[in-house]
Amino acid sequence: MSEFRLAFPACVIAGKHRLTVDDISLLRKHSFPEGIRTPDDVVVMLALNNSCPEKCPEWNTFFVEQLAAFIVNYSYPQGSLDEINVAWLMRMVATDGVVNSPLELELVQHVIDIANYVPDELRAFALDQLRLAIDRKIGGYSLVRAVERRGISRQDIDYVMRVLRGVSDGGSINVQPMTWNVLMRIGEATLPASNHPRWDDIMAGLRLVEYAEPQRRSRWLRIVDDSVAVA
Repeated sequence: MSEFRLAFPACVIAGKHRLTVDDISLLRKHSFPEGIRTPDDVVVMLALNNSCPEKCPEWNTFFVEQLAAFIVNYSYPQGSLDEINVAWLMRMVATDGVVNSPLELELVQHVIDIANYVPDELRAFALDQLRLAIDRKIGGYSLVRAVERRGISRQDIDYVMRVLRGVSDGGSINVQPMTWNVLMRIGEATLPASNHPRWDDIMAGLRLVEYAEPQRRSRWLRIVDDSVAVA
């Protein structure tokens, strides 16, 4: 197991019960004066998020915006995503394919929102969190889902359309195979009579498309080790 030591002020903040606005100001000034720019910065953010039981609302915005900006804008390919960044993100926020918390799920959604190109794997991964919530009642989305039922609610519709916004064109929703398959599995997990009427419109608008795989380039990216011990 590798050991990762937090520097000041993160080491002090990590020992607190509640993370405050003043703590965020200290982090901006001393730990991240230029924002999140390296994988080590990501480790610090994750450690703080996991170590402080209570957090001010401002932390959520800081966490999501800073990490999403690093993943999309300060990692190759800048402004976009590829299979390496997607695998890295999914490893950071999920255990066995299940997103650990609503905040980490919001990070995934915001990355999808701001990226110019989103690989099929990430859209499918995000949508599968709805299937897991409906079918097994587990995961970050299950924790914020207002209605526990085997049917698609208005909240679920909003979630699905946020994930699919970038591939929607008028009444058509152009999805690749992995996303298509997850949407089919979501439908199979529900009771049709309990679904919001908009679900049928979404399914009717689906168009299965095949895109050429982006050219793969050999490159190095440090993957955040989920076995890191913070000292």
